[in-house]
Amino acid sequence: MVGREHGCFMKAEDTMFQRIGKEVPAGTVLFREGETGKEMFVIQAGQVSISKRIRDIEKILAVLGPGDFFGEMALISNKVRNASAVADKDSRLLVIDLRTFEMMIRSSTEIAVRVIRKLAERLADADAQIESLLLADPPSRIVHCMLQACQLRGVPVAGGIEVPLALKELPGQLGVGEAALGYWVYRLECMGLIIVGPDKLIVPEPARLGEFLQYLDMRWKYGEF
Repeated sequence: MVGREHGCFMKAEDTMFQRIGKEVPAGTVLFREGETGKEMFVIQAGQVSISKRIRDIEKILAVLGPGDFFGEMALISNKVRNASAVADKDSRLLVIDLRTFEMMIRSSTEIAVRVIRKLAERLADADAQIESLLLADPPSRIVHCMLQACQLRGVPVAGGIEVPLALKELPGQLGVGEAALGYWVYRLECMGLIIVGPDKLIVPEPARLGEFLQYLDMRWKYGEF
């Protein structure tokens, strides 16, 4: 995610934490898929993984950090949780029930707009992830994921487009083995298509990366020449 949104949720955080805050140790299960959702959470400090079980395999959908919020869909829709959430690190969370959430939305247009933007971003991310999973071969999934991240969250910098993308999360998200991921990241670096940094990539020329994806698609359809 590009530039964690420290929105109005985070203002006067110390005062809010005294009222609705919660400290949880690493490994705490905040909620499980299928449970009734009566609360949403805002991360003040720490890290939380959102995962979903698909065919008996737990897949990581997102790794969230300070300023991010989660669990709002079940709260808004009054339906069961569609994913699970686990604290990866010792974390400080704001725990917001429906009444408090509605009060915050009604009292601040800025909060309402930020929530809408975040929900739209998550829908776009979900669509991109579905597209990636529909691709049969692992390298196409990896390259497609990088291209989508460029389009959705990329920021122009000297030397290309910077994309916040933690490679360690991709095996669980894309159904690609760690060895295969490492191999293709190395190949892409050698070809000058990406530059790998800590929890981010720089894509010098997204158009060239797109051309390589087209090549992979042709190779998958017609085999090696």
